[in-house]
Amino acid sequence: MKFATKVIHAGIEPDPGTGAVMTPIFQTSTYAQTAPGEHKGFEYARTQNPTRSVLEKNLAALENGVDAICFSSGLAAQDAVMKLFKSGDEVLAVNDLYGGSYRQMVRVYGQWGLKSRFVDMYTASNVEREIGPDTKLIWIETPTNPMLNIVDIAAVCAIARSRGILTCVDNTFASPFLQNPLDLGADIVLHSATKYIGGHSDVVHGCLIVKDMELADRLHFLQNATGAIPGPQDCFLVLRGIKTLHLRVQRACENAAVIAQFLAAHPKVAKVYWPGFASHPHHEIAQKQMRMFGAMVSFDLKDNSVENATKVLSSTQLFTLAESLGGVESLIGHPSSMTHASIPREERLKVGLTDSLIRLSVGIEDVEDLMEDLEIALGA
Repeated sequence: MKFATKVIHAGIEPDPGTGAVMTPIFQTSTYAQTAPGEHKGFEYARTQNPTRSVLEKNLAALENGVDAICFSSGLAAQDAVMKLFKSGDEVLAVNDLYGGSYRQMVRVYGQWGLKSRFVDMYTASNVEREIGPDTKLIWIETPTNPMLNIVDIAAVCAIARSRGILTCVDNTFASPFLQNPLDLGADIVLHSATKYIGGHSDVVHGCLIVKDMELADRLHFLQNATGAIPGPQDCFLVLRGIKTLHLRVQRACENAAVIAQFLAAHPKVAKVYWPGFASHPHHEIAQKQMRMFGAMVSFDLKDNSVENATKVLSSTQLFTLAESLGGVESLIGHPSSMTHASIPREERLKVGLTDSLIRLSVGIEDVEDLMEDLEIALGA
């Protein structure tokens, strides 16, 4: 089954009771049993919900996994992965990643003795050098947030597998339409489904997809035991969003390619970060493991003062100044004060995340209108 067919049909059947084509919202907390322990596969809604079960089957199919586990947010999904490990274990994470991921690793799990180190993963040999005796998980985010670096998933996962280390790839920036890390050797794929998978800025949701049923069982246990589950309404909204995932992401990527070229030629822009450029240091890896180059674009101004960046950020009309990404509408953001404020400034600067860096989530509007909007804002 090809991708465009999967988003519509994989794991989804008409409701057996009514014939409803769209999976119903099963808004219930519990289920009737005919006798103690005798039921129709559903006992209590924290443990199972029919709407959630359909979504999990669909997500597993999109990432070519054996199972998916849904959570109330992307960070709740990450929290479940972290709970697979114990005090003294080490997570080796890419050094350019979402600020919330950094915050959870360092400020939540660090105080419990789970160590995290953030390293350059842009050459596989460097990852191999950085692996220590306590390394139990390699955490990959690619494309990275917000510098749009690319990690060679297959190369890093091969090294991890040879050392008996689990790998988790945060695939939020790419979506399953652009990249499938399980096919490249990863053990776990994470999505903040709030972003491209949901796609309409109307739901907060997270998921994990795996290729091993034993690992799936461990994560389902944590899902139930800690209770960070999405409600059925949230699952319904994500299912609805998935049906147009391929159409939305393709259009957004096409727009982003135009916007990136526009910004690269603009006299007030110093540098544009986008893996579709042949000059990008990891362009060939992106070509190898992605179907398109994504719809995220970051850039620095020539006069890279925070004051001028703020003027641009506050002057757009179509690019909405807001947290998040991956919706149908275009967003503009300031990572150092918004999505990455929890990362110490000296750590941000090490990876090139300046105080004036601007990040775009390019949507599916008419690209000429988006360029005009940026032209006016840059003129400010």
